[in-house]
Amino acid sequence: MDPKADLSFVNPAGLRTPRGYSQMAVIRSGRLVFFAGQTPVGTSGEVVGPGDFRAQLEQVFSNLDIGIRSVGGTFSNIIKLNYYCAESVDPALLRHVNEVRDRFTNTTSPPISTFVFVSRLARPEWLIEIEAVGVLPE
Repeated sequence: MDPKADLSFVNPAGLRTPRGYSQMAVIRSGRLVFFAGQTPVGTSGEVVGPGDFRAQLEQVFSNLDIGIRSVGGTFSNIIKLNYYCAESVDPALLRHVNEVRDRFTNTTSPPISTFVFVSRLARPEWLIEIEAVGVLPE
C-alpha cells in the first residue's frame, strides 16, 4: 500500500510555495504517530557530535528514521517536523538543515514544518532537537 494514499500535501493558491516543506497536510485516514523531541543522543546516551551542528542533525534525523521504521513506516510517513535550534548556532550552518533533511524526506512532497530558535535546549550541548508527527496506513 502506498504510505501516502490517504494523505496529501498542499500548497494552496494565495500562499507561497516554499522550498523544502509544504504548507499543509490533509489526512483522510490512518494511524497517527507522535514523536517526542529527538535529540543528538546515541543509543548509549552519549551526545553525538558535541559542537558539530551537522553531526547533530545527522543523529537527530537518524533517530527519527529509526523511530518510524520501528512502527512499520518509512520517513515518507512523517508529515510534520518541528525544529528547535539553539540560538548559539551560526546562521551560516543552517544550510546543513536542508542538506540533511533532503536526504531523508521526499523532496517532491515534503512534510510540513516549523523552525524556531530557542535560547537553549534542555542540555546545553544539544544544538538541535526535532519533534515529528507521522501517519501510517490503517
